[in-house]
Amino acid sequence: MSLPPLSPRIRATFAAPIPTAKAWALRYDGRAGPTIDLTQAVPGYPTHPDLALRLAEGAESPIQARYGTIDGDEALRAALAADIDRVYGADIGAGDVAITAGANLAFTMAMTVLCGVGDQVMLPVPWYFNNAMALTMQGLEPLPLPCLAEDGFIPDPERAAALLTERTRAIVLISPNNPTGAVYPPDVIARFAALCRARGIWLIVDESYRDFLPERTVPHTLFQDPDWRDYVVHLYSFSKAYCVAGHRVGAMVCGPRVRAELNKVLDTMQICPPRGPLPGLTWAIDNLHDWKAGNRAIIAERARVFRDGVGRLQDWKIDALGTYFAYLRIPEAASDAMAVGEALASECGLLSLVGPFFGPGQERHLRLAFANADLEAIAAVPERLRALR
Repeated sequence: MSLPPLSPRIRATFAAPIPTAKAWALRYDGRAGPTIDLTQAVPGYPTHPDLALRLAEGAESPIQARYGTIDGDEALRAALAADIDRVYGADIGAGDVAITAGANLAFTMAMTVLCGVGDQVMLPVPWYFNNAMALTMQGLEPLPLPCLAEDGFIPDPERAAALLTERTRAIVLISPNNPTGAVYPPDVIARFAALCRARGIWLIVDESYRDFLPERTVPHTLFQDPDWRDYVVHLYSFSKAYCVAGHRVGAMVCGPRVRAELNKVLDTMQICPPRGPLPGLTWAIDNLHDWKAGNRAIIAERARVFRDGVGRLQDWKIDALGTYFAYLRIPEAASDAMAVGEALASECGLLSLVGPFFGPGQERHLRLAFANADLEAIAAVPERLRALR
């Protein structure tokens, strides 16, 4: 009997990194102390109690029994649009915003609208692994744009221009970056925008970690271009800023040409975003500015403790550190990041994600998501790294 085939695109997609890393830790016997899990970028503190109350009310609301509008409640779309206007000095309206079941799905749906099978999408490397996975699953080709540690992992628009081909349909920028934490300067983002306009390709800007930038920071000026809707798609996540990762709420901001086609994809892939969290998040956008500022201070302190501790180690080098992540270069004597990551998890109880998950040429790096750990756990990281044999 012959077995029916599986999708060749799914089979060609690499295995999910986080379950792989967690499986290594199943062999850990506790000799170095409690497991320290720095694999996943999740907030290391609870949501605001008033938002938690509203989320609970949303979970019990009768609206849960019915579908909502495919692009989310207009009240939340309008509130997010106003918040974007406040941050960027823009003129965004509710009609430019679609609420999605998480930012990962927003990315997948954007690629569905913008690209066809066989097209290329440029991803700066190190890349966010779920982006590369989503492209492969859809029959698209990730086009790596190498970024260098000596440049702070900031992508180079001139290097990008030289690598573009006739099949390239979009360039993706994530700032603050996952996995490096690098923040792309506004002038670099502007140069990428000019490149995309000149070549007739899309610029996708993922700002899931935008709320952890210093107050009054203007990340870029894209929205001040009256023609931004013709070539820019913006992605946002509520997960980190409001500590609601499990509720799966993200957003996409785009122009009417994309929105018209996106509605087909929204209706098919999500029907509607989760309804329960939306009223609470609408309230949160206008009422939790001070709370979010406090969270920025918490993350900054965790970054400081990580830098002070790991930065003193002789054999390990912090090549990048910012927002949620440290991108760590392994010792020269170590064989490769896969072996190091597995040994740290199984022998030292320190879980990280290894560089090869983040694209080609990353065999000497680990990503550690320090933001999800308390100060005591972060302070223990240097000793776990020293214990590696």
